[in-house]
Amino acid sequence: MPPKKPDADAAPLILQEFLPYRLSVVTEGVSSLFATRYQERFGLSIPEWRVIAVTGQQGTPTTQEVIERTGMDRVRVSRAVIRLADKGLLDRLAHPRDQRAQILRLTRKGRDVYAKIVPLARTLQASLASALSEAEQRQLSTILEKIGARTQELMAEGDDASG
Repeated sequence: MPPKKPDADAAPLILQEFLPYRLSVVTEGVSSLFATRYQERFGLSIPEWRVIAVTGQQGTPTTQEVIERTGMDRVRVSRAVIRLADKGLLDRLAHPRDQRAQILRLTRKGRDVYAKIVPLARTLQASLASALSEAEQRQLSTILEKIGARTQELMAEGDDASG
């Protein structure tokens, strides 16, 4: 009897060709590159840097806005906010209409760190982007937007299916 032909579903998964894995590896590499620089120069973890970045950009975001803009979960944001406050980089203010929420604001020290981080972040971004032509950079931006939108659609479909 001849050996059975494997069907497409039974074919092995080649991790190096699996899109979620490839995106994850690149993302982790880039995050590690940034984290090393921020940790060495400013003593900041990735979650702390992201909270500072959003707060520096927005001025006085709520913790919920930081969660939404960074894609980090509530616990990571909460821990980063506490550490930043302990370092004297961030003030936490009571939200006037929601006792569970906090409004965040960089302290003078936090604004100084933010002002030093922004040029470093832009330099690192430019260095990474230099691997691509301008057209490829635009394509990458479009591709990432499409994958992000499709991810949100699939998550919503999953929510609908479980509800």
